[in-house]
Amino acid sequence: MRYELYYWPNIQGRGEFVRLALEEAGADYVDIARRPGKRGVPAMMKLLEDKRSARPPYAPPFLKASKQVIAQTALILFYLGPRLNLAPRDEAGRLWAHQLQLTVADMVTHIHDTHHPVSGWLYYEEQKPAAKRRTQDFWRYRVPKFLGYFERVLMNNGGTYMVGRRLSYVDIRDCRRAALCLPQAHEAVRKESAGFDRAARPGSETPAHQSLSRFQAAHSVQPMGHLSLLQGA
Repeated sequence: MRYELYYWPNIQGRGEFVRLALEEAGADYVDIARRPGKRGVPAMMKLLEDKRSARPPYAPPFLKASKQVIAQTALILFYLGPRLNLAPRDEAGRLWAHQLQLTVADMVTHIHDTHHPVSGWLYYEEQKPAAKRRTQDFWRYRVPKFLGYFERVLMNNGGTYMVGRRLSYVDIRDCRRAALCLPQAHEAVRKESAGFDRAARPGSETPAHQSLSRFQAAHSVQPMGHLSLLQGA
């Protein structure tokens, strides 16, 4: 089956999780909005704005598989996982992978809110003071909690894979990278955070803070532009 992926062409964001799973599996798919001319973004918007559709997607990303249209990143991966051999075969394992991916989605929402803390309709430049405060809170409290949780799950599962004994869509390395990238404008705020800044509080890092440092070093995590993680979703 040839899948059709619908997502904004020039950003990573939520759709990147689906792209990476399809690429990892070597699936036959078309990235619709990246096609030229009217076959690209206009084709995506036509399907998205179809008033006659009984089950319309709310926003990209969404996936077309034959006549079925599936939206929401975690649900798309839940659907693709068994079909791409990127999910456990047993129901309990598939549900556990889905639960983890939903937690990743929660983290992505927190990341988005660091640069749109007041409103998603305002430009980042219009809410910088609030964004700075939100980013400080994110680095001090949310990052250690999320990474501490994911590290615990990984270690309890043997330290190699998050789910089961083989690669799943939760494990795709670049998905983790995409989820951890913050806007470039917030890099200075990250360094200012007393809960994360090594220089300000030597020896004060929690295991999760140390895990983040190791992760960034191992995977060369770099901040992305403030529109890179999420647009229209």
